[in-house]
Amino acid sequence: MSEKVKVIISDKQKAVKVPTGTKMLVRRCCTAVLQLENFEGPVEISVTFVDNEQIREYNKQYRNKDSETDVLSFPMSDNGVYDINPATGSKVLGDVVISMEKVVEQAELYGHGFLREVGYLTAHSVLHLLGYDHMEPLEKVRMREKEERVMEMLGLPASSSYVLSDDVQ
Repeated sequence: MSEKVKVIISDKQKAVKVPTGTKMLVRRCCTAVLQLENFEGPVEISVTFVDNEQIREYNKQYRNKDSETDVLSFPMSDNGVYDINPATGSKVLGDVVISMEKVVEQAELYGHGFLREVGYLTAHSVLHLLGYDHMEPLEKVRMREKEERVMEMLGLPASSSYVLSDDVQ
């Protein structure tokens, strides 16, 4: 994929010190998902790091769910047609919001590192931006396989479990 992938990352939380290399991993992960999907053209993706309280507010405001979640995706496409940034000509794929507090909790819960959890949640969310969902069992498996493939592409450990929570979005 020779086209430009622009990932705009904002850290809007103070709860977790974001380790060196996290932002680079997020960029590499976005690029890996787009490569895996043979997605064409220059793109922009916005990624925001928040705390549990902030993600709870977003979840309540946009999904009518008054609870914390690990990641939220806000696709900017309408049936695969993306907004174009007039200044750059890039397709605007959408926004990814990750709770850094959930990253720490889940990395511990699943017994893998912080960066692996960030990578997984980024891959999961970017797949949502590309139109994937996991409401049906087959879609869940297909999406999970793609997430694990991206982890392999980045040299991150494979998941030790195939647990799929109904609450994860």
